[in-house]
Amino acid sequence: MAELNSQQQSAVRTVEHPLLVLAGAGSGKTRVITEKIAYLVKQGTAARHIAAVTFTNKAAREMKTRVSKLLDDKQIRGLTVSTFHSLGLDILRKEHKTLGYKASLTLFDEQDKQTLLKNLVNHGSKDCDIDDVDRYAWQVGQWKNAFVTPEHALSYATQEQAPAAHLYSDYIRSLKAYNAVDFDDLILLPVLLFQEHAAVLEKWQNKIRYLLVDEYQDTNITQYQLVKLLAGNLGRFTVVGDDDQSIYAWRGAQPENLVQLQKDYPRLQVIKLEQNYRSAGRILKVANKLIANNPHVFEKRLWSELGYGDPLRVLSHKDEVTEAKQVVSEIIHHKFKTGSSYKDYAILYRGNHQSRLFERALRENNVPYFISGSTSFFAFSEIKDILSYLRLFSNPDDDAAFLRIINTPRRELGPTTLEKLGAHANERHISLFAACSELGLMQKLSDKSRQRLTKFTEWVTDTADRIERGDTFAVVEQMIDQIGYESWLRENAKTPQSAERKMQNVVELIEWLKRLAVGADGGKEKSLAEVVSKIMLMDILERNQEEEAGDQVSLMTLHAAKGLEFPHVFMIGMEENLLPHQNSIDTGNIEEERRLAYVGITRAQRTLTFSYCTHRKRYGEISECEPSRFLGELPGDDLEWTNKKQLDPAVIKERGKASLAHLKTMLS
Repeated sequence: MAELNSQQQSAVRTVEHPLLVLAGAGSGKTRVITEKIAYLVKQGTAARHIAAVTFTNKAAREMKTRVSKLLDDKQIRGLTVSTFHSLGLDILRKEHKTLGYKASLTLFDEQDKQTLLKNLVNHGSKDCDIDDVDRYAWQVGQWKNAFVTPEHALSYATQEQAPAAHLYSDYIRSLKAYNAVDFDDLILLPVLLFQEHAAVLEKWQNKIRYLLVDEYQDTNITQYQLVKLLAGNLGRFTVVGDDDQSIYAWRGAQPENLVQLQKDYPRLQVIKLEQNYRSAGRILKVANKLIANNPHVFEKRLWSELGYGDPLRVLSHKDEVTEAKQVVSEIIHHKFKTGSSYKDYAILYRGNHQSRLFERALRENNVPYFISGSTSFFAFSEIKDILSYLRLFSNPDDDAAFLRIINTPRRELGPTTLEKLGAHANERHISLFAACSELGLMQKLSDKSRQRLTKFTEWVTDTADRIERGDTFAVVEQMIDQIGYESWLRENAKTPQSAERKMQNVVELIEWLKRLAVGADGGKEKSLAEVVSKIMLMDILERNQEEEAGDQVSLMTLHAAKGLEFPHVFMIGMEENLLPHQNSIDTGNIEEERRLAYVGITRAQRTLTFSYCTHRKRYGEISECEPSRFLGELPGDDLEWTNKKQLDPAVIKERGKASLAHLKTMLS
């Protein structure tokens, strides 16, 4: 506690009032949360009655690690540190009976959700158009995040929203029949549960006697309802957030929840953390000046004791190719001059498409780089499809795998049949696959549906048997041919090249599984069940692992950079239509774009360079570009417009030396 500043100490010690901690960028908010958990435990609140929630697994893991350094194993026992969604899933699993679910809940990801919606539209969901499925999926998610039930959606939907509202209703009914929930349900269903069952709410309020919420500005309406219900009328909570870093409105985040707290909890205390432990003073001055252009309910100004620092540089380029080459050249030169490591540099951009030219320039110069948030091999739909088949052959009771592949490719088994199947399985507390063979179900289905289900289950049983008895991967390759998977990819891919790429991924997966089955020692071949369980574990580990860049330059979007810090930052594409983005200009959402630029600026510890182009290729045409309005909002005395003046001959000579040294390193 002695190492905390006075504001941090107040935030840790305030437990008798509901508390909002306004924590500016780099002001030590995670430290405040972890120190507060330790303080509560030492003041007599058992760890099992404390819950801290955040938005990412990475943040939750970091918090757990820090708490474990402040408390011993006995003191920490039973502590909940998790994401909002993990807490929601925990509540649903423990209270599934009250909600009318079986114990083994299936969790739908975004692709599963899209597949089910497409299936419902194809089988006649009212006035829906198959080409609008993406929009319907987005709308359903928005409704759930805004705490709008299907009944409310049907009552209040505009004429344009009516098809989505009907589909929402059908979708919820089908999910229930499949004993499944989607990602947004992990918050919505616990809120509905607590509102309708006072005894269950009281049980959870007794379990969680103090609640801490990280990144509070990113909560949506439903998440705020969950916080309110768990914290009760006394408001036994500390929420930590920064309205200036609210950059997820498109995902339903409501920075207004900060204001709502004051209305709902008149006893609320507000403590501001304004001392920044990350950045030089000049970087903070520029960030403060920029964000002052946004309206504020709570005013705050970041400050630092880390010295004033160098001017922020602005580079202009004739086009995006030159921009990529020059930024990479700047990194090489700066690294040579200062003896820094590659991991000290980050290139931040508004959209993923901007990374391509930088990747090329970095590769050409042999500079190692790491792209944050790139798609995992396991996330490709074709990989999920084939792995789901293999999971079902290994374990016919895997409901998630069954639902993914039952109509992939199409087997003409409509939503009504699957709904009846799901309802029967729920009633009998058995898996979907087991329910397919039950006489009770068969009596409820048409002849055609019965025949199709029977044909499918017999085929799965036969294929699983052949896999066990024969050459595992020869049977798997036959199976992929048998179901016509390549033709299915061609029918559903946007281009022939895309279908080819997807099929190549499938081939790569099978080759990799073969190598896994044999293993490095070349001993006895593992069974398919062993290989599949190893793959599932790899998938989970890959999703949960810390993204470690090693000694590489980091490339990432401004959204992905939130919460990170780097000694030297390059913010590229500082142009109108890019940052701020054209969509935000068109919809009048400049304030969120300004917050995004603010997040980028406050990632930098020692140096910050902005970069923009005067011309850029768009849709095959060369367009003229305007520098971003945000550059015009920064204090001129703290900027150095490098390309507008002739470089000093000594600087040119020094850069030549840096390039030569880098070339020698490459050759050696």
